[in-house]
Amino acid sequence: MSTSTLVLVVALLAIGTYAIRATGVLLRGRLVLPAWLETLLPVAATTLLAALVATAVFTDAGQLAFGVARPVGVLVGAALALRRAPFAVVVVAAAATAALLRLAGLP
Repeated sequence: MSTSTLVLVVALLAIGTYAIRATGVLLRGRLVLPAWLETLLPVAATTLLAALVATAVFTDAGQLAFGVARPVGVLVGAALALRRAPFAVVVVAAAATAALLRLAGLP
């Protein structure tokens, strides 16, 4: 990919991102949403994040993964995060747990 093509792609993505964000700001006062949707919007980001985590934990290369190491590692990380451990400790502990379980022969 040439430099000019890369700059063009980045510029187009920046314009698209700005347009999407500006649309939300401009339409917020004019768009009337149903009450049930207004109650669900505050939890939409949390729900999306949970879905992304579940997809990363329980799938591998687009296929359902029945391993033990990855979900247990995520549970260890979640438990440490709930106890307000530092982020680096959470990541290292989760990765170490999964690695040790795989080293022990668990998928």
